[in-house]
Amino acid sequence: MARKKQTPTQQKENFIQEQPITQTLEQNYMPYAMSVIVSRAIPEIDGFKPSHRKLLYTMYHMGLLRGDRTKSTNVVGQTMKLNPHGDAAIYETLVRLTEGNGALLTPFVDSKGNFGKQYSRDMAYAASRYTEVKLADICQEVFADIEKNTVDFVDNYDGSMQEPVLLPTTFPNILANPNIGIAVGMASSICSFNLAELCEATAAYIKDHTISLCDVLPAPDFSTGGQLIYNRKELEQIYSTGRGSLKLRAKYRFDEKQHCIEIFEIPYTTNIESIIDKIISLVKSGKIRDITDVRDETDLNGLKITIDVKKGTNPDLLMHKLYALTPLADSFSCNFNVLIDGHPMTLGIGGILEHWTTFRIHAIRRQLTFDIEKKSEKYHLLQGLAEILLDIDKAIAIIRNTEQEKMVVPNLMAGFSIDEVQAEYIGEMKLRNINKEYILKRTAEMQILEKEIAEYRSILENETKIRNLICRQLKSVAKKYGKPRLTEIVQEEEIATPTKEDFIEDYGVRLFLTKQNYFKKIPLISLRFAADQKLKEEDTILQEIETTNRSDILFFSNQCNVYKMHISDIADTKASAMGEYLQNLLGMDAEEKIIYMTTTVDYSGFLVFFFENGKGVKVQLSAYATKTNRRKLVNAYASRSPLIFMQKLEEDTDFVLLRNYDKATVLHTSLLPSTTTKNAAGVQLFTLKKNSMVTQVIPASGFVTDDLEYYRTQKIPTAGHFIQEKDKQNNQIPGQMEL
Repeated sequence: MARKKQTPTQQKENFIQEQPITQTLEQNYMPYAMSVIVSRAIPEIDGFKPSHRKLLYTMYHMGLLRGDRTKSTNVVGQTMKLNPHGDAAIYETLVRLTEGNGALLTPFVDSKGNFGKQYSRDMAYAASRYTEVKLADICQEVFADIEKNTVDFVDNYDGSMQEPVLLPTTFPNILANPNIGIAVGMASSICSFNLAELCEATAAYIKDHTISLCDVLPAPDFSTGGQLIYNRKELEQIYSTGRGSLKLRAKYRFDEKQHCIEIFEIPYTTNIESIIDKIISLVKSGKIRDITDVRDETDLNGLKITIDVKKGTNPDLLMHKLYALTPLADSFSCNFNVLIDGHPMTLGIGGILEHWTTFRIHAIRRQLTFDIEKKSEKYHLLQGLAEILLDIDKAIAIIRNTEQEKMVVPNLMAGFSIDEVQAEYIGEMKLRNINKEYILKRTAEMQILEKEIAEYRSILENETKIRNLICRQLKSVAKKYGKPRLTEIVQEEEIATPTKEDFIEDYGVRLFLTKQNYFKKIPLISLRFAADQKLKEEDTILQEIETTNRSDILFFSNQCNVYKMHISDIADTKASAMGEYLQNLLGMDAEEKIIYMTTTVDYSGFLVFFFENGKGVKVQLSAYATKTNRRKLVNAYASRSPLIFMQKLEEDTDFVLLRNYDKATVLHTSLLPSTTTKNAAGVQLFTLKKNSMVTQVIPASGFVTDDLEYYRTQKIPTAGHFIQEKDKQNNQIPGQMEL
């Protein structure tokens, strides 16, 4: 019977099988995650990731520790026997390890050719067929005694050869070079330390675990130099926990003749292109006005970013601005995740040194055991040779009189009471060496071997002696390979911290307030070319102030509110634009309008307010200064009577107050008591009759009269003086108001 054909829906149902998500993750995702953590991204205690270790061991296996350089492509091809990845990935790994690239503080590969630069994003390295490499001299310490069973070896991916699990570095390489890796669910970011300082500090720590590492290990060091802002508290946190952040910044010099700043060292975490892009962006946006040009002048002499500046520019202040706004100042985030016996751990400097010391002790013990075994084997052979010395003729006779070759060794064993290994060694000796002189020379080595074996055993059995040996090796490495530190240490308290005001561009501006509540901020340099102001139809300029970009501005509204802003926070505009609508800029209510504006730098001076009810008040401008950056203050002035006039003054002056356009008085503001209460009602200035009011206030300089003193009052309140007809005409004062 033929099987019934399934429909597509039935086929899909049979194909899809339900499976618990936890089981799927455990079977499929977890092996991948662990592989990335253990076999790819996180460095081990020798300071290498698997890709680095495979590459360097391949070069060691090729004899590139002492031989001449070879083409990089040759190294890449040979590394594929251990690292089954593409040639591009292997070559990229090789590039980072080279001296030419500059990524490592202590590079492992001596290079020739273009390997790009750590500090450049766009400087590409040459193809592997054009470059040449060999192992750097420091690799003698990386592979020290590796042939003496100091570390374990395992089969490569196809079992055709063996590779080391770790490399027996004689110095804590894990801290000698920066190491950054991103795994699954965790990351590692280890800063580098100067090799000489690190070796000395490690030796001191091995001898005394109670020392403060900050005292013996000054600070991290980076291959790109720059300056490290030293903060003892932050450094102690990194040293103890393995987590924290380091502040780095570029180094510069100022060329007075060329009016330019030359940046010659930058933070390790950034690059030339990012810095230049950010500076150009700041100049285009108008946030920095002192820079006329910026360019990359990096050449064979090293890194150099040149910034041309305007004459009169303070280079130190400009650099402080660039430090704050660009990657010229950056941070290195530390996260010391290290693989210890296949387990990821977050360790401080002390913890890393402790594990490295344990690793190094184990390697030295294996090396000593290997040396003892080899020397003991040699000593054992020489013991047999010494037995022959007693009767050389007998040995020759035994060999000559033995008819069968296979019986030579047994006959020597029987004739001299030696074992098979010794007899085999004697039987293989050349005839010319069977003489007393040769045998005496060889047997004399037994005393040296006995002494060496005894010394090795005494070290092997005493951990203190092993630690002392490690310290001697560390000091030897520091002396032989140590170099001056590249990153300058700058104490945080020695850095002059600029104020927020210093970062604001200081240039002249003119401010315009219109009757329909439009506002303009125009740089004075722009007004030279366009004096005509564009306004909305039927709009007029209500107020105009000339000040600087570093000032604060206060907007007073008809609802007794004041709005405060930094002028630098308001965008520049042009005379041909209508400007900002204040309701949008300040977030005012729909019916609220700005009636007056004033500017200040230090909140000195005072405001005078004159009200319709004849009262006046003098409020210190400092009353409007707030510790917090509040943008709106309510009850900015008294609301009991309509406001007729207000003005900011630096010193007392005269004003003319008009009552119903029939009487006037000249009042000196010194008569007003000063207050810091913003909404104070003030004191009575003008004596008013029923239904009378103050209708106008005019600065005395704007009141045209032949006899100003006629109207002056020496005390308050005052009834004022009738306005003379001539003064009414001169000042266009209307006639008596009907009450």
